[in-house]
Amino acid sequence: MNGETEGSLRLYVLIAATLSSFLTPFMSSSINVALPVIALQFRIDAILQTWIPTAFLLAAAIFAVPFGRLSEIYGMKRIFIYGNIIFTLASLLSALSPSAVALIIFRAIQGVGSAMIFVTGLAILTRVFPPMERGKAIGINTAAVYIGLSLGPVLGGFLTRFLGWQSIFLVTIPLTLLVLAVTVFRIRGEWADAAGERFDVPGSITYCIFLFLLMYGFSALPDMIGAIMILMSVVAFLVFLRMELASGSPVFNVRLFKNLRFAFSSLAALINYSATFAVSLLLSYHLQYIKGLDPGSSGLILVTQPVVMALVAPLAGRASDRFNPQTLAGLGMAIISVALISLSLLGRGTPVAMIILSLLILGLGFGLFSSPNTNAIMGSVERRDYGIASATVSSMRLIGQAFSIGIVTLIFAFLIGRVPISPANYELLIKSTRICFLIFGVLCFIGIFAAIARRNDAHEKDKGS
Repeated sequence: MNGETEGSLRLYVLIAATLSSFLTPFMSSSINVALPVIALQFRIDAILQTWIPTAFLLAAAIFAVPFGRLSEIYGMKRIFIYGNIIFTLASLLSALSPSAVALIIFRAIQGVGSAMIFVTGLAILTRVFPPMERGKAIGINTAAVYIGLSLGPVLGGFLTRFLGWQSIFLVTIPLTLLVLAVTVFRIRGEWADAAGERFDVPGSITYCIFLFLLMYGFSALPDMIGAIMILMSVVAFLVFLRMELASGSPVFNVRLFKNLRFAFSSLAALINYSATFAVSLLLSYHLQYIKGLDPGSSGLILVTQPVVMALVAPLAGRASDRFNPQTLAGLGMAIISVALISLSLLGRGTPVAMIILSLLILGLGFGLFSSPNTNAIMGSVERRDYGIASATVSSMRLIGQAFSIGIVTLIFAFLIGRVPISPANYELLIKSTRICFLIFGVLCFIGIFAAIARRNDAHEKDKGS
């Protein structure tokens, strides 16, 4: 492959992966702003309301690892294309949902498509860019995630206000069609390093059962059924672990976690997303319910955090090609912890300017953390493991996001109960929000040590070179 052709391939892969990376965070952040309006239309309580984002995250997390392995066997480009098709159809069906239950189901289907997109997009990007340029490419890709988060609250708020919440789903369709066109007509070749190997169906089913029991059980707490499901998930995980260690072609190569760089960076990502994803949801509730702002005004305030992320992430990604990415990630995690603890003091009289300042600090920390940490994960494995490493990145993000919503659901269930949010329980909403932010701040403080933990020197050399 000559230099011009190789350069064109990298450009089109970067375009397709970056555009697709914009979709999920845009959808997540815009729907968070629209949740009060959706809840009012369908007349649902606060607990069922949280299932609209949770269904998406649960499905995406469950299917990330199986599709990561399938992409290694049948081709990353093929799975990427199918994922965009499913995401597009699910977006249309979500917009046409006649009830909250239907919307939750279609959001789950959308999550399946998202899993297929994310595990392959990052893997292809890592595959076509050389190690000395990988951090920069990941930084641009990560910036797209944050731009999606930036535009989500603003566009979501105004779309909900003037065109209805259904329009949030409809505006994503032209973008997925563009991604499909670029992928089909401009990206030549295929990547299937495990072509011909057997797909581990029993392992995949066991993994899906384990993750479903864990995440659904966590969201069902404090009810007894939640505790039972979590215990069952532990059993399912032990069965899965034994199966994978004995398999010659595992769906997830659990031996990768012997690589301490891979293991600790993955743990740091899980902690980070567990502590940060629900921030926009909590602040959206606070700004609309407590401050009385409309969705559009709330979105303009919430845009502060992801705008800073989008500015910092490419610079941090480029810096991670030259400096120790774990040090950058640890610094970012420390900054995030400070911002979250400051938000735990939120009250009725808290000025909006203080909320914006906390969001600025949070955006700086997240921008410093994400790109270097992802570069550390992807740079610690062999080429043939890019698919499953990418799936791990997606899984840690999605499981963390679901845990973040789960923590909010758990605190709300304890303090507010299964009732609609109304002026009668606004004080309980404020108390719940404070507790959530305090928990998130403590989590990120613990995450600092995972981000900066010493790795075994044998894996400090980039495996993709």
